[in-house]
Amino acid sequence: MMSSKTQTWAIASPSTQSVIFYLLCAGFVINGIVISLIGPILPMFMSKWALNDSRAGLFSLVQFSASFIGVLTSSALLSAKGFKPAITLGIALLGAGFALLNAPTFALALAASGLYGLGYGFATPGTNLWVGESYGARRASALSIMNLAWGVGAISSSPLAMWAMRTSHVSLLLNVVGVLGVVLALALLRMPFGKPPSEENSASDAANNKIVGTGVALLLGILFFVYVGTEVGTSYWAPTHAQRATTWSSNTWALCPMFFFAGLLGGRGAAAAILLHLKEVPVAVGGLVLAATGESVFLTGHSPLTLFGGAFLAGLGLASIFPILIAWLSKWYGTRARKVGGVMFALAALGSALMPPLVGVVSRYAGSLRIGLLVPLAGCAVMLTLIGILRPGTRG
Repeated sequence: MMSSKTQTWAIASPSTQSVIFYLLCAGFVINGIVISLIGPILPMFMSKWALNDSRAGLFSLVQFSASFIGVLTSSALLSAKGFKPAITLGIALLGAGFALLNAPTFALALAASGLYGLGYGFATPGTNLWVGESYGARRASALSIMNLAWGVGAISSSPLAMWAMRTSHVSLLLNVVGVLGVVLALALLRMPFGKPPSEENSASDAANNKIVGTGVALLLGILFFVYVGTEVGTSYWAPTHAQRATTWSSNTWALCPMFFFAGLLGGRGAAAAILLHLKEVPVAVGGLVLAATGESVFLTGHSPLTLFGGAFLAGLGLASIFPILIAWLSKWYGTRARKVGGVMFALAALGSALMPPLVGVVSRYAGSLRIGLLVPLAGCAVMLTLIGILRPGTRG
């Protein structure tokens, strides 16, 4: 039972909550397109500005360094003003920055990626935490559906990029998606998300304090860092590796991230149902073993079948991990997840900022992108080890 001293935020009616949930799902579709499109069009940018692997990795570095700043800022904003300001501002920035990505110079394109990266840092933590708080015991399943929406956007980015490059309509694609983002932000601005959070703790939060010491927080933070870095490191370099790994008659290699995100999409759809019946730990461990298998097939592949198949298996295995991490965060920290989540999402942003460029740096010095892609494979092994140390099944 909640302490009588606790002041909770005013929860929206069930019908309003459903409308907000669906609008946020639409926002995550746009989020997925914006964040994922850079991978398929990266070879075009590399050719346009004569970039090597190391310099090409700057897009990820700038994008997710900006998202790191956005996450830190949004944490304070969530605590002071609630969910609406951070989420709506984030989606608006995602749209505005994306519309400017096909800039005439490399420096301006990097600045545009920083702008939508900042939006990602505002919108993503608030959206995930709102779902985590709003759906109680069903949070893992609801978060899987929300992140499935992100997968819909991500999977569509590859065919959209291939079409835009073939028809020379890259700027048109960026502008249309950008405008949709701004319009959606305006729609969400009119929705009643509820009052800002209280600073007081509930009785359940006090009980949660016993299971979330510094060591647990550190391990959970590393999991956030490694997971997001592994996912982005794989999807970011997937089309470039596919282009180099075999001979293509057209730019079909650009579809490689689509298979990775198809795995994420299918896996999150299945996870939403599976997590209603199975505990989170075996789902996470099985997923990581499958992801490591897929990463191995992908980085050693020499044909479209092994490249696309390996990418699909890697995405399928990783699908349940992020929703489960958010569920653990909400379960262990309660309403304090709004503040603690700022640290976790900041670490996730750092993983996104550092691991893809690390793949590029290793590739450059080893002379092989296959060697560079050992970085996300190692990430799967690290996550398995951390879950074994953390033992989430013993923490309520």
